[in-house]
Amino acid sequence: MNTYHPSLENPERRDAMLGYDPPAEVSRLLRCVSHGAPSPLIRWHYHDDYELHYVVATSGKFFVGDYIGHFMPGNLVLVGPRLPHNWISSDLPAEGVALRDRCIVFNIGPIKDSALFLPEINEILPMLERASRGIEFFDVAERVAPYLERIFNSHNITRLGVFFELLGELSRCEDYRLLSSQVFDGNGDEKSQSQINTIVNYISEHYAEPIGLPDIAQLFRMSESHFSRVFKRATGNSFVDFLTLVRINRACQLLMQTDEKISAICYDVGFNNLANFNRRFLELKSITPSAFRQQARSVFA
Repeated sequence: MNTYHPSLENPERRDAMLGYDPPAEVSRLLRCVSHGAPSPLIRWHYHDDYELHYVVATSGKFFVGDYIGHFMPGNLVLVGPRLPHNWISSDLPAEGVALRDRCIVFNIGPIKDSALFLPEINEILPMLERASRGIEFFDVAERVAPYLERIFNSHNITRLGVFFELLGELSRCEDYRLLSSQVFDGNGDEKSQSQINTIVNYISEHYAEPIGLPDIAQLFRMSESHFSRVFKRATGNSFVDFLTLVRINRACQLLMQTDEKISAICYDVGFNNLANFNRRFLELKSITPSAFRQQARSVFA
């Protein structure tokens, strides 16, 4: 029986051709990766390292554990070890983009070891603990971008120095949110990763259609019970809850970006009952759709 989990990224497969540092420049502590879109690195996956993920271009949905949110350029997220994640662009041009993401992948082991002799490093450890659920930072893009530029363009002790400066800056940031409601400990193989990535992408593209559990289980040639079990294990949500999260997330985008009536948005994102839409929106966002729109306009005015 197959199980469909996000795949564990193998450090030995971090090919420089995909955007990672060449082997000669890899340190025990960190490595850098930058890539465009589309790219084989854009997939539902996890790894034993931490990842600081910065979006340079495009917007869309991002998934961290059981969290679904909207990203745009400047989105900055710190993902802890074994926490599944993926960023899916919804406005990717036909020709793609040359640079979509810049990431720093790092190992906490040397950092904790160093803290035994350098007590100053203890300043960043609470933030790294919180990253087990994923952390999204706000209003830091202008400050962070120069740090990333310097890290990507430097080497050896200079790179490490700037990297610790950046972690210190983020550890003092008070405007952030934790993402996933639970800590994941994923496991799986390449076939598992491919299957769950395909399922998540399908839901992201067809959320407005009247798809139900029987339909999608049949589409992916699984029984309903088996699909429900492996989907819950891989994403932390039932299929129905995950679909609702995707639909509400899209509704939030429309509420912020358009003047479309709330009743029309309800049907645009796949709900067939306005009362149910309002109820689920309130449950997930702790605010009504109309109040959300008003709040968003006051923030982005």
